[in-house]
Amino acid sequence: YRKIKKPSVFAKKVCMRKFGIGADGLLLLEKEKGFDFKMRIFNSDGSEAEMCGNGARCVAYYSYKNGISKRIMKFSTIGGEIEAEVRGKRVKVKLTPPKNYKVLRIKVDGKIFKVYFVLVGVPHAVLFFDNLEKVDVRELGKKIRYHPVFLPKGTNVDFVKITGKSSISIRTYERGVEDETLSCGTGSVASAYISWRNGFVSSRVKVKTRAEDLRVYIEDDKNVYLEGKVEHIYDGTFFAFPEKRKK
Repeated sequence: YRKIKKPSVFAKKVCMRKFGIGADGLLLLEKEKGFDFKMRIFNSDGSEAEMCGNGARCVAYYSYKNGISKRIMKFSTIGGEIEAEVRGKRVKVKLTPPKNYKVLRIKVDGKIFKVYFVLVGVPHAVLFFDNLEKVDVRELGKKIRYHPVFLPKGTNVDFVKITGKSSISIRTYERGVEDETLSCGTGSVASAYISWRNGFVSSRVKVKTRAEDLRVYIEDDKNVYLEGKVEHIYDGTFFAFPEKRKK
């Protein structure tokens, strides 16, 4: 383990797509008593997040491949405890139980939207549409993300289409990234859970995101799992804080 100074500043530098590596966020592993490790999550804007579903899968895969943990592990986050299991290139994680479920009606630009809200380590507002391609995810997502009902911290926003008895498609506007992302693990869990709770889908849900297909398994209100493939892209060294040369 190596301590990173100014992790918020480092996250902004490394996540920059034109001058850094380019990413939606930075994940740090730290020692934590009683757990295999602690996962800290920093968004591309430098803010620290409570939970990240896809990040949890990536960290679990990384820790196992680098001998930090065994194939089955348990680690902590600000948002709660996570259990994970690595199966080849696929990782299955048990996230914190969904809570604070509620149905809201909010006004945006004079129009009333039915919004389903749930906390899955981080807040998610879920809206259902028949055609996701016609949704302006960036504009509508931003307005809902900053809507007064979700202040002061705001919320992530998921736009969902039911595509079958056990499948959905989603697009997500992520808080902290402040834009649409290609895939959101907690968004997939929130969307699948709300779809299941309202009787739209079964308890085993295939979630199609912009980048990949994920699986969400719902045993009950307290046991929800996220599974998907993890791809190791590369290793490298990034000099975020180069030392000044002595004259």
